[in-house]
Amino acid sequence: MNPPVTTAVIAAAVSVLGWVINHILSSRSERKRARLTARLSHIEKQLSELYGPLAFLIYEGRATFSDLLQCLGRSYVFRGDEQLPDDELKLWLFWVDHDFMPRNDKIQTILSTNSHLIADHELPESYIRFLDHHNSWWIVHERWKTDGIEYAWHSKNYWPVDFEDDVLTKFRQLMRTHSTLVGAVVDI
Repeated sequence: MNPPVTTAVIAAAVSVLGWVINHILSSRSERKRARLTARLSHIEKQLSELYGPLAFLIYEGRATFSDLLQCLGRSYVFRGDEQLPDDELKLWLFWVDHDFMPRNDKIQTILSTNSHLIADHELPESYIRFLDHHNSWWIVHERWKTDGIEYAWHSKNYWPVDFEDDVLTKFRQLMRTHSTLVGAVVDI
């Protein structure tokens, strides 16, 4: 074969091989970027529509419950089956109607409208216990408001503290993952 032709064929083959390798690497990089971008987008949605609002409401609830305890001058509201004095009951019911129930309604709405964003493969047990707490309390409280039927003045199911812990743990985890993914997408 003619040396100039051989050189041209080799140069063309090297060029084609270089293009193929570059194309493969670019395609792989773009697929990786697309996967990371999709994951980042999903996490941003989880943070903005589910875990962020829930975390805010939980922190807010902790603060206002602490304010209530401060008004009562003790570290608890109810002790066993003990009845509250009338002035404390009036204060408690004010907090229930203007703070606890509205916040619990918001939490329930966020969970019911954004359940597809829950990070686990199923609804965590603590979330179900929150719903039981809220629903059982809401209905008997509404009966009291509309029909005057007194009740124990609280839910038959205690507030699930592990619900708070589960939400805040997932919120922090997603914030860390979000930060890592932002850096990874930029670096590609």
